[in-house]
Amino acid sequence: MAVYMLTKDLVFPLPELAEEDGLLAIGGDLRPERLLLAYSMGIFPWFDEDSPIIWWSLDPRLVLFPDKLKVSASLRQTLRSGHFRVTFDEEFGQVIAACADSKRQHHDGTWIDSRMVKAYKALHQAGYAHSVEVWKENQLVGGLYGVSLGRIFFGESMFFRVSNASKVALWHLVERLREWDFRLIDAQQDTAHLRSLGAETISRKAFMEFLRQALQHETIRGNWSQ
Repeated sequence: MAVYMLTKDLVFPLPELAEEDGLLAIGGDLRPERLLLAYSMGIFPWFDEDSPIIWWSLDPRLVLFPDKLKVSASLRQTLRSGHFRVTFDEEFGQVIAACADSKRQHHDGTWIDSRMVKAYKALHQAGYAHSVEVWKENQLVGGLYGVSLGRIFFGESMFFRVSNASKVALWHLVERLREWDFRLIDAQQDTAHLRSLGAETISRKAFMEFLRQALQHETIRGNWSQ
């Protein structure tokens, strides 16, 4: 199959036209309108700082169903300890910067370069991108961010500076999503760490059906700390 070259026109090829590894298209831009269209079609950007913008639609797809989050004994103890304070959407900029720094240090996954930071900050300002912050003694020690559409959350990245902090962020996110009857969290990339937390792979066809159902609900926009 061909890899599609995007222009300034706000269009994407169908996800099922992606290459076997999930590569679908190259180019375009990261304006909010394009990102929202991409996510609504099961497509996401993933590239490094020396590359053009690259778009993917994976098959199979790693997802986490909220009711299947695995909580270890050590995490339960951490949650009961009260050592952490957790907030939503208070410091989105700090969280994405910390995620970008964490990726660079550990060379794990995509680079979150200045283009990505600018784009997701714009989505946050528009009420679609959200962060979870984990604090210890008023220091940001962990967190995550992602995009919400309908009743699906597209997880983008997480970080931790002390043990279990990112897992605490995920637990609080899952609790919030359960309250709002979200269908699933899109984890995108298949990693052993995410599988250890309960994530599993489903086919692109199954993912697209979950996405279709999730998008029938109104998006909960705005600041989730309210």
